[in-house]
Amino acid sequence: MEIIQRLVSADKYGIKCPYSMTPKGICVHNTANDASAENEIAYMTGNNDYTSYHYAIDDRQIIQAIPENRNGFHAGDGATGEGNRNYIGIEICYSKSGGERFIQAEKNTAVFIASKLKEYGWDISKVKKHQDFSGKYCPHRTLDMGWQRFLDMIRAELSKEDDELTREEVQAMIDASKERVYHYWDELPDWAQAPIKALYGKGYFYGAAPDDLDLSYGTMRTLVVLARALKAEGKIEY
Repeated sequence: MEIIQRLVSADKYGIKCPYSMTPKGICVHNTANDASAENEIAYMTGNNDYTSYHYAIDDRQIIQAIPENRNGFHAGDGATGEGNRNYIGIEICYSKSGGERFIQAEKNTAVFIASKLKEYGWDISKVKKHQDFSGKYCPHRTLDMGWQRFLDMIRAELSKEDDELTREEVQAMIDASKERVYHYWDELPDWAQAPIKALYGKGYFYGAAPDDLDLSYGTMRTLVVLARALKAEGKIEY
């Protein structure tokens, strides 16, 4: 689904997103009303309240309001809080009444979050709820329906993307991700640990040194795909 940008004007950065940010994860919200993503973003960027977030997602659209390298005020934990200063805020629309529009908005959000986890090299532990930072019962309808259920939706999308990975996509990820390098085993995301160790143990690849893996994110993904193929052929185990 295409991401539509309706970015807040730079003259409101001091109110809406005053700090630079290197994201550490994603914070999920429900809007608690029945407005579309377009209307949610228009209201948020048009007022002078401090409340702000990066994306609103409904049953048809994903709309971005704040660049991911700027903070938002969405997590309820203050100007220096972990959520507000380090997490990408995502609002799922149509949560007040629920129904088919909300269900589709949640599905769209799960797909989008899965793509962000891939992009940043994060595992599912990087997906938080508003409640984790401030105690507020949010995302309220998602919590009512089951938070684990929502995480499982994201996991399903991650697995689907892995199963459908093509050589062209692998190469595109390598080309796009050369700047991200993993040097140590404990830096690898959870989904890469076992397959990469199995390949390393069998001599399928060597790092720059025994204590330096020197793996770009794209190369790591390629090796994981290779490990899965070799496992299916019975050549390695993990």
